[in-house]
Amino acid sequence: MDFESARTKMVDNQIRTTDVSSHAILKAFLQVPREEFVPASRKPLAYIDEDVPLGGGRYIMEPSPFAKLLQLAAVRPDDVVLDVGCGTGYGSAILSHLAGSVVSLEEDPELAAQATDNLGRLDYVTCVVVEGPLAEGYASEAPYDVIFFEGSVETLPETFFEQLREGGRMVVVEGLGNAAAARLYIKDDEGTVSHRFGFNCSIRPLPGFGKAATFQF
Repeated sequence: MDFESARTKMVDNQIRTTDVSSHAILKAFLQVPREEFVPASRKPLAYIDEDVPLGGGRYIMEPSPFAKLLQLAAVRPDDVVLDVGCGTGYGSAILSHLAGSVVSLEEDPELAAQATDNLGRLDYVTCVVVEGPLAEGYASEAPYDVIFFEGSVETLPETFFEQLREGGRMVVVEGLGNAAAARLYIKDDEGTVSHRFGFNCSIRPLPGFGKAATFQF
């Protein structure tokens, strides 16, 4: 299979056509070999316009919404980014082309090991994979200029606002299914957080961010 041609078609047909105009983002998607981050049996499907299953209910996000979320984040070359739910490392590889450094958080030990191997093998030296509960963030490397979630959440723990640097941005899809929406949170220089709606966005949920069960009569 001609993966380079498939990668170009993904950018031209799936990403450019959904109002993604950032040259840096388009270039990053052209440079990162998506097929290197999917299970071997699914390599021929690496560039389809769908989520790619990784097993255990986890996925590599569909290219179009992923690119739109990145554009909303407006990542800068000197930013330190926390990538929440990095999976096998594809999103972190894309982010590494946009940011100064990436902390790639993953709670599944097998996925974390795969991400470490993939990013190391492909020489993405500005990414470091750390293992821990996704819903806790990663305080030891905070604060972050950008916090990016590779999946939707029902609830957004306060700890992420605490780990966001003053002047920082956080991009997250809140809600489930067709009711979900991408939002951009911004923390000003005085520590006050505001947010704005980005766009409607239905993506797969990350584990650990569900609403607590309530007792009903």
